[in-house]
Amino acid sequence: MQRKTSFNQSEIEAFKPAEKIGVVALKNPQGLPHITLITSIQASGPSQMTLGEFCKGKSKEYIQKSPDIAFIIMTMDKKMWRGRAKWTHLKNDGPEYEEYNNTPMFRYNAYFGINTVHYLDLIETGGKESLPLGKIVLAALLTKLAKGSLKHNTENRILKSFAENIFNDLSALKFISYIGEDGWPVLFPVLQCQASDSKRLTFSSLAFGEELSKIKNNTTVAVFGITMGMEDVLVRGTFNGFKRSRGIKTGMVDIDWVYNSMPPCHGQIYPKLELNPVVNF
Repeated sequence: MQRKTSFNQSEIEAFKPAEKIGVVALKNPQGLPHITLITSIQASGPSQMTLGEFCKGKSKEYIQKSPDIAFIIMTMDKKMWRGRAKWTHLKNDGPEYEEYNNTPMFRYNAYFGINTVHYLDLIETGGKESLPLGKIVLAALLTKLAKGSLKHNTENRILKSFAENIFNDLSALKFISYIGEDGWPVLFPVLQCQASDSKRLTFSSLAFGEELSKIKNNTTVAVFGITMGMEDVLVRGTFNGFKRSRGIKTGMVDIDWVYNSMPPCHGQIYPKLELNPVVNF
């Protein structure tokens, strides 16, 4: 894939609609991968991107401490752009702030609008791609066939049924990220990913196999799943390589952390956090 360092005008226009998927991968303070949904991601110029913030989650906090990010923008016609960018600053006013808050999604919203605009310098992008739909469908069917023999033999659950169903929804979008050897997050789709049970995610290597082959065994990865109804969940775990299951080359991620990234109550689900009483008001 040819890399470039700027967007053309048609790409800038393609990113403007709110009806798109924007996914950003970054590092948390422990240096682990974190993925967040940011549909407000846009290009404000050939070499600058913006993110509109309307609710407080961990991602905007993390990005200011570790500004190197990877992104995917997926439009409604199933075209995709992948790339890397670097956070530079934020503003609470200006033309981009006004433009965000004049869009129908935020202009007529009685509860919230964009309160902060984050600015990023584009580092590189591969340009427009088409999703390999044929490979994705076949990979999803192969994953469904293979995952049954890759279940854990313990009864203690990690994923709730709600989250497990998100990953097993064949129409849902899934993305995987890890931290590359250069310290930058790596992000790509893994739409065939499914849960073999509440503790393990599995995926055939047929789709996005080149990208998957670059993940080393025992690497910490994050996997983000989102349905067409905008229900989503983020997990982290250990990539345990590929094995043959029912003759199908299948990758595995053993889950050890689960995060609810849906507003209004973002937060860690697993391991369970101790509840502390509020004493200061």
